[in-house]
Amino acid sequence: MRVLDIMSIDILTVAPEDSLKAAARQMVERGVSGLPVVNAEGRLVGIITEADFLEREADRSHRRLLDALMHNPDTVVEAETVGEVMSTHPVVIYPEASVTEAARVMSHHHVKRLPVVNDEGVLQGIISRGDVVTVFTRPDDVIEDEIREDIIDRVLLLDGDSLDVDVTDGIVRLSGRVPTRTDQRLLEEMVRRIDGVVKMESDLSFEIDDT
Repeated sequence: MRVLDIMSIDILTVAPEDSLKAAARQMVERGVSGLPVVNAEGRLVGIITEADFLEREADRSHRRLLDALMHNPDTVVEAETVGEVMSTHPVVIYPEASVTEAARVMSHHHVKRLPVVNDEGVLQGIISRGDVVTVFTRPDDVIEDEIREDIIDRVLLLDGDSLDVDVTDGIVRLSGRVPTRTDQRLLEEMVRRIDGVVKMESDLSFEIDDT
């Protein structure tokens, strides 16, 4: 499954020139912790998150304290627009990427959501951790049907009667006999790539070593 299959296309966005107060209000009203920032052409130019607000407030308070200690007048320049505090290099993903890749990117960069952009950088949608988790809650019987009907019968043209497929809580166990080592490797690799498969265990044997 690809990102474009599960991403949200009803996206709340802000512009760099929008006020911070307006952005904060939208985040609270919609219950989100971040907003993509797009320009007039729809290209993603940044992202603003709760962390940006917190960092700004902490920095402002720190500088005010230093000013007071040094008996200086308040010299803090208050940020007023989204463009002044947004993160300008957001982590993104492309619509054609797999959901597994999206999960890997989220985990690596410790982010809760990813803006989805095309080759021109135009925002297409957004994918969240919740969207990814939903994929991995696919019922076991649906996963088993995909393995048997799509991979074994239609793609690899194998004898399904000589293979046993058991799926429990997303863990797939394969056993039985296939014609060649190549068939074994293809079957195992294709099963690993199925959405909802948490782990794959194999006890397959083959008749011919064609490597």
